Amino acid sequence: MELRIDRQALVPLVQQIVDALAGWLRQSEILPGTRLPSARQIARDNLLSQSSVVEACERLVVEGVLASRQGTGFFVADPALAASRQRDYPWFEGAAVKQAGAFGELKLGCGGLPVSWRETDDLSYAIRQVSRTDMAGLFNYGTPLGLPVLRQHILKRLLKLGIAVEERRILTTAGASQGLDLIVRTLLKPGECVVVESPGYSMLFELLRLYGVNMIEVPRTPSGPDIDVLEALLLQYRPRALFINSFYHNPTGSSLAPQVAQRVLQLAKAHGVLVIEDDVYADLHNGPGTRLAALDNADNVIYVGSFSKTLSSSLRVGFVVAGAGVISRLAEVKMISSMGASRFCESVLACLLASGAYRKLVQRQRQRLNSDREAALQVLEDAEWEVFGKPAGGLFIWARSRMSDYAQVRTQAQRFGVLLSSTTAFSPTGEPSDWQRINVAYAADPRARAFFQATAVDRPQAF
Repeated sequence: MELRIDRQALVPLVQQIVDALAGWLRQSEILPGTRLPSARQIARDNLLSQSSVVEACERLVVEGVLASRQGTGFFVADPALAASRQRDYPWFEGAAVKQAGAFGELKLGCGGLPVSWRETDDLSYAIRQVSRTDMAGLFNYGTPLGLPVLRQHILKRLLKLGIAVEERRILTTAGASQGLDLIVRTLLKPGECVVVESPGYSMLFELLRLYGVNMIEVPRTPSGPDIDVLEALLLQYRPRALFINSFYHNPTGSSLAPQVAQRVLQLAKAHGVLVIEDDVYADLHNGPGTRLAALDNADNVIYVGSFSKTLSSSLRVGFVVAGAGVISRLAEVKMISSMGASRFCESVLACLLASGAYRKLVQRQRQRLNSDREAALQVLEDAEWEVFGKPAGGLFIWARSRMSDYAQVRTQAQRFGVLLSSTTAFSPTGEPSDWQRINVAYAADPRARAFFQATAVDRPQAF
């Protein structure tokens, strides 16, 4: 039994063994009741300590994947029992399924960084610092606009992006998701229509449906929204707002070209359309670029950012930048609906920004993503997948296999333990598509590589 163990990963060794054992059991299709090799044998074959292997097996017993018998080792449990006991479902925004799936699947289509990429040392230090020195951060409510010191750090980061605003125009939120929620519920009314990009952010579509807002879709191109279609939509429907990704669009990975950004803003001003610019992947961008908020001088653009994608999905901190009047209204709704955001989370983030630890973290993430993206694009090219625009940064590649029967692609994904995104998640109308969002941070996994190779059009399909 050969397990995939990464000695350099930040994921604890026992957890890696748990994941590797679960993946091996799934791919091997071993029948319930089959006895595993002894913990001593597994440890010897994989250069691991026997105690670590035993602890991993005991965790799988708790999950219902394995069963133990006194003095006789570990056995494969009934899959139905494992499913009934499983608590952490392999769901993610855009997932193909929203219920329990096979244990240990590779979430190739997910929207965030893998656990193995997360760095705990600086984060743990900042948490200890806040716990020791900031009693208010531990126990008090946040202020309506957010922690002042954090907003000052955000102000400095915005200036580096060419976005010059006053501090009173910055509102902190519990991630970008709360920022979008506040914007939709405060500024839009049921029955109004807005323009969204297609393909686009699936959770935004769900949020708009929740509040009864109608969606009109504009096609996304590798350089931004289709300008001709956008102009026609603005003339025909007179929408209230436009939601748009600036850099590393979700799910295509594309970015706004300067001329497209200029034209979008011109059209929005001419037709009185409010622009909501979602730039949650800004910290993964390194180099020149054009943001709508940097071009706007009339408070026509609301800018949404986040630290959750890079720092921690659990430590949720985002922000909204808008005109002072809009910020005042959003802050009021924020306090009514949630008593503010987490002061503790904001204090921890402020500590990381002040020390320079966050800046160094995102530098490492960008370097690693750049390397993995190049490798993923090469694997996709070798497998003859069609790639949308070949993104220069960020998390995502939007691509599809050239196989005529897309059901075979999904079958191959199941065979290699790869969880793909839903065929309908990224369409505002739920239109099925054979394009897939590929997270480059997961694409280097051997399971992903094997899956891509198996879907090459000139390869015989094995089932």
